This record gives sequence, C-alpha cells and structure tokens, in this order.
Amino acid sequence: MKVVDFLKHKREILAQHPFELKDWLSPAIRDYWREFQQKAHLHPLLGRVLDLQGESQDARQQEAARVTQVANGQPALAQDPVVELEGEAAALYAELQTRIGEETHVGEWLQVTQALINQFATVTGDHQWIHTDPERAAAESPFKTTIAHGFLTLALLPQLTGSVDESTPEFPTARMVVNFGLEQVRFPYPIKVDSNIRARTKLSRVTPIKGGIELLKEIKIEIEGIRRPGCVIESVTRIYF
Repeated sequence: MKVVDFLKHKREILAQHPFELKDWLSPAIRDYWREFQQKAHLHPLLGRVLDLQGESQDARQQEAARVTQVANGQPALAQDPVVELEGEAAALYAELQTRIGEETHVGEWLQVTQALINQFATVTGDHQWIHTDPERAAAESPFKTTIAHGFLTLALLPQLTGSVDESTPEFPTARMVVNFGLEQVRFPYPIKVDSNIRARTKLSRVTPIKGGIELLKEIKIEIEGIRRPGCVIESVTRIYF
C-alpha cells in the first residue's frame, strides 16, 4: 500500500493520535507537501503534527533546563525577556516576517567533479573507496560510480547559497552574519560524480535576538535530472547589526 493511501485510510486514527506520525517526519517530507494535500487532503493534520512536534521539542528542552537548575539547587530558569529591535534590525525583521514560507534564493548549478571529491578527501582524510576509487565503485558500489561525501555537500553550502559573495551580500545593512548551526540534516539521495547540484532556500522562521535577528532556513540541494534532493538542511543563521 502506498504511503498516501495508508495515511488516507488511517486518517481518523492519526487525527486522534498525531504523534504516531512523529518518527516518520523529516525535512524531506515537506518536498511532497502539495502531493499529500492534493491526494489525501491531509494538510491540516500534517500541519498540526509539524506544529506539535516543534512545540513539544521546545517544551522538552525548556523543561529539561528547568529540572537541571532545580536539581542543582539553583532557581528555575525564568522566561526569556522580550527582545526589542531598533533601526536597521527592526526594519529587516519586519521585511523578513512577510517572507516566511517563501523561496528566497535559487543558486547557480555546480558540477561535483572527481577532482573536487578528491580534494575534499585530502583535506578531511576521508578516502573511503565509494568516494575516491572510480574503478572499484563501478564494480562493487550499488551506485556504479563514486559519490560525493555528505560533509562535502554541507561544506559547499556557503557557495551554493551565495552567502560568501561579498560583491552582492544578502544583508548589506548587517555588521556581521554568522553560521550558528544546523537543526537537521538528511541525505535522501546520493550525489554521483559529475552531477550538477544547486541550492534552493526557503525562509522558515525569523526570531529577534540580542543585537540582531536569527533565521531558520530550509535548504534543499537539488540534483539536476533527479526528483529527490541530495540533501535537506535546516540551517540557523544569526545577523548582527
């Protein structure tokens, strides 16, 4: 039975117990959001599951921090104070709020050559044959060719997203833009040697922080001619003024 048919069949049960879907969800499922909505009419259910999952995770983190404080004989953590933005930070925050959910950037195509893969292997010391031995890969690998390291894909994010082009900065009024980390990373499909890839970026969340703004972006690494993405990332960026 197809996943869509299964969800449609179990819709009433899942509506009463939405967290049964929790372990199935990953950033990649958003790529098929429209398909789910059209075929199974499950948009409200899936949307609520995603909301509940995010709320539950935040609540668990806050509760864990509170319990740790109390166990150590310290007062419980107070709620974070409201951050008031001013000037250029406030203006950018207001602008970005209107763009949440939009695709904000589509990068240029980049070819992942064997030379690029080998250079990454040299820098990191990861010379696993599935990446660096074309002859063995052709004979033994299920992909029949070499593939890019997953961490190479992540290392290419600044170039793929255009965030290191100083001639056209994404946020020209900012004093500094910092990569704060990644929420989730998945590699749904291997990136084979000589594939062309590009990044598609969607703005998911904008949060005021002390001295600036924090962005959560969903970045999908598209492989030319392949339906499934090579990588799906939730990236956290902080912008300071």
